Amino acid sequence: MNVTEEQALVWLCGCTPFDYRERAHLLRAAKSPKALFEDFEKFSSALIKKGESGVYNKQRGSRETDLARLLADMERKGRFAVTVCDADYPESLKAIPEPPFVLFGEGRRELLKKRKFCIVGSRITPAWAEKIGKQISEELSERFAIVSGLAEGGDSAAIAGALGSGNLICVLPTGLDNCYPASHAALKERVKKNGLLLSEYPMSESAKKYSFHARNRILAGLSEGVLVLSAGLKSGTLITANAALDYGREVFALPHNVGVAQGAGCNMLIQKGAGLVTSAEDIFWSFGIESAPREQAALPPEEEKMLAVLRENGELHVAELAEKAGMKIYEAAAVLSALELKNLAVKSGGNKYAAV
Repeated sequence: MNVTEEQALVWLCGCTPFDYRERAHLLRAAKSPKALFEDFEKFSSALIKKGESGVYNKQRGSRETDLARLLADMERKGRFAVTVCDADYPESLKAIPEPPFVLFGEGRRELLKKRKFCIVGSRITPAWAEKIGKQISEELSERFAIVSGLAEGGDSAAIAGALGSGNLICVLPTGLDNCYPASHAALKERVKKNGLLLSEYPMSESAKKYSFHARNRILAGLSEGVLVLSAGLKSGTLITANAALDYGREVFALPHNVGVAQGAGCNMLIQKGAGLVTSAEDIFWSFGIESAPREQAALPPEEEKMLAVLRENGELHVAELAEKAGMKIYEAAAVLSALELKNLAVKSGGNKYAAV
């Protein structure tokens, strides 16, 4: 079997149990992926001494069998591998510290060549922030491939906005055979069908504690900018934002009310210089992109009045909104429902509403 440099990398990242630093160590010692594959026993001796990993200190024939089995499995499932040697490996990702040697993908490979923008948020994201995030994602996906994870909350809002256009890339903290969280298996299938799934891990690898941090560097590295929809002060979402800052990317955040734990990280980012975002226009403007104007249909007088009350007062209980708008509670509830359907208002916990 005449193995190419690219195939040798696929074997190293798809057929061995080593972590990133161990693989980097082996590649530095061998000078090239192909040399490592052909003479693995020589270069692995300093890394693999004994124990379970010793099983990989074996003959070339076994390596060829493992590689052939992986390539056949990928072809059968419609998957592909993009290595750092390939022409369509994203240049922005090559420039970060510790770029993945291989990205295993499933879906629309051509999205790797599009401009990319990342939208993330914590798993506990306020309803109004999810709704705004979905709307921003939908509009940005007209010009960018939206990059996100597959978690609940902010990630789900980004996916919901971009899924229709298909300009969507989800980076997984697991191998392509697995799904985290498991409850999003159906959503993962929709992303695979319309957009692109990416992972740097072997196909059957499950999520590890370090996987999420490692995955976040890819989210930031792929993208020209990052929008944070929600984040606590200790949220893992801030890892993505901080990585983006380290890589010289633009960072944006939705502003949140003072004292709301889920938004404290966003407000901190804005204090430190992140762009304050309330609509996709703010991001387009930052990148010098002109977007097509969107016409807003005229609203009935009672909806205009309620929307003005919402925008002036922020999140309020329906009873308070009814009083300020001069309506009966049942009338206010009907008007608020109409505004919800038009994506101008969002209902949150405790029968409260906020403007979008």
